[in-house]
This record gives sequence, structure tokens and C-alpha cells, in this order.
Amino acid sequence: MKIELHTIPVRDVIDSYEERANEEGVVAYGGKLDVRPKYQREFVYKDKQRDAVIETIKNSFPLNVMYWVKTDIGNFEVLDGQQRTISIGQYVTGDFSLNDRFFHNLTDEEQDQILDYELMIYFCEGTDKERLDWFKIINIAGEKLTDQELRNAVYTGPWLSDAKLKFSKSNCAAYLLANDGGQLVSGSPIRQEYLETALSWINDGKIEDYMAKHQHNPNADELWDYFQNVIAWVRQTFTNYRREMSSVEWGKLYNEFKDAKLNADKLETEIKELMQDEDVTKKAGIYPYVLTRQEKYLNIRAFTDRMKRETYERQDGVCPDCKKHFEIGEMEADHITPWSEGGKTIAENCQMFCKEDNRRKSSK
Repeated sequence: MKIELHTIPVRDVIDSYEERANEEGVVAYGGKLDVRPKYQREFVYKDKQRDAVIETIKNSFPLNVMYWVKTDIGNFEVLDGQQRTISIGQYVTGDFSLNDRFFHNLTDEEQDQILDYELMIYFCEGTDKERLDWFKIINIAGEKLTDQELRNAVYTGPWLSDAKLKFSKSNCAAYLLANDGGQLVSGSPIRQEYLETALSWINDGKIEDYMAKHQHNPNADELWDYFQNVIAWVRQTFTNYRREMSSVEWGKLYNEFKDAKLNADKLETEIKELMQDEDVTKKAGIYPYVLTRQEKYLNIRAFTDRMKRETYERQDGVCPDCKKHFEIGEMEADHITPWSEGGKTIAENCQMFCKEDNRRKSSK
């Protein structure tokens, strides 16, 4: 990777600054700079972060260096510095004010102070692999990239462009669908969390494999159709919305149970009972539990130290299986009547086994 440092005034960087509609990106530097290449994320700075960039420039404080990559046709792509560049471009073009003053409200001297501020920019040249490896390294600090944003940098192409339209925009189709009638998917579309979720669901967590296979496909229709089917199945199967539903791995349940004959009314009755069970500490786990019957999803409330001590003293420290005496730290608590059979996590339903016997009992 060849890297050269340049100092370029703001007025040159934001020359011909334009945020184009319909996914055409952001351009600057006289039209020669692609501020948001397809592998880059969306603009995610909050107002305070954006304002801090302008304050830094107005006070002539140093701003972190940026990295541009030279393309084959002699233009540039922003490798690192998109958020800062867009913040500057939006301020100078009048998209927001700072301290109740827009750029056009500033005096000529104040405007020139901003426009003459020199940005430190490294021009980088190298292979695609070198560029992407460097992209990962320089983005370790600052507004850290998510895993999915890094994947997008590697698997850019027509498939990703279409997938981002459907899953990665504010109020995108996936977001609107998953929130119509109550939120079913957690996270933020612009941080790629909806896209990551859909990819994890459709390919059993093997996101990179799916992206590599479909990288050059003309569209992401298969993923979008799948996502729609998952959401429709959830709404049909679980008819009463609860906020805990947003953290359920719906795709995994859909993949296993989409063809099963399920009674929505019976499921709702059981879910309602479990929601009121104080021993169930993970309410979101109720949904996979009523389909799989695996108690691990529920995080059944554990016996407290007081309950264990009360039981230990009642048993005189003797394990009911091997009839040997143990110190309390050498024993483990267990339900006399299992939770699944109506047993509660209370002292009266507690028994203490030595660790070996308890684990043997649990494995049966």
C-alpha cells in the first residue's frame, strides 16, 4: 500500500459537494471524490458529533487525518473520514446550523476561516485486498464499525446495493414491515443490524458464506422474500404482540417450524401463563420454549443462597443419593418437583445433592 500525505483546504474538498438521491452516493472535490463508496456505511454521526467537527475547524484545532484511495480512473474514494467530510459538506451547504448560525450567516472572515482550514489527507494506492485490509485497521478507533459493516466492505457488489436498499435505510422496507403491529427485530437499519439479522436467519448464522455466494447476483430478492415470509409467519402464529418479541431469533424458529401445524390460540394461552410465572426470568425465551420445549430458553430462577443454606441444614449436609456428608460448597441445589411439573423455586421444593450425584441426575 503506497501512502502519501497531502494538506487540502476545506474549500477544495467540498467543491461541488452533492448528496445524490436514489443511492447515487455523495460526491465532492470537484466531482472527483466518492465520499460514500458502496462498501461504506451510512452517515451515522449524531448532532453532537457533527457539531464537534465544525467547532474543531472553527477553532483551528487539529482534525484527525483522513484516507482517500486512488481509483483506476484517477479519482478518489473516501476510505476513512466519510462522517467528518459529510459533516463539513452539510454545514457549508446549509443543511444545519451551529449555535443558531448557518454558514451563510457567518461573516466573510468567518467563512474564509472555515474554507481555508487545511485537512490532512493520505492518498492511498494498492490492490483491493490491501485497501480493504487497511480499511479494517484504520476503523478500529472512532465510530467503530459493526461486524456487518466490515462484511459489506468485503462483499460489495450489485447484490449488496439492493440488499442495503431493502434492509439498511431509515424507514426501509424491512424496518417498516418488522414494526407494523409491534417491533419484531431489534437494532438499527443504518448500522446494518436488520441486514445482519436477516442474513443470520436465512443461512443458519453463516453470514459470510451467504454473502460470498450471492455477491454478484443482480438483486437481493431471495433474502427479501424470506424475510417477509418469516415476519408473516410470526404474526400469524403469535397473535398477541409483546415487547419481548423484538429479541427473539424468529428466523431459526421459522426454519424449523414453518410447516408444523400450530394452534395460535393454545400457544397464546400457554405464553400468557408463562409470562406470569416468576420462575421464568427470560420472558423472550418463552417463544422458543413453547415450540421446542427446551427449558434452557427460560433461564429458570435459581435457588438463592438462603434457600440452599436452609435446605443444607435441614438435610444435615447429607446427600440424599449417596448418603455421604459434604460441605455446602461441595453440593448443588435441585428442584424436588421439577419446574416443568409445576414445582416452584422455593425452599420447600429444594434438595441438595453432592455435585457428582446432581450432575449424574441432570444428565438422565
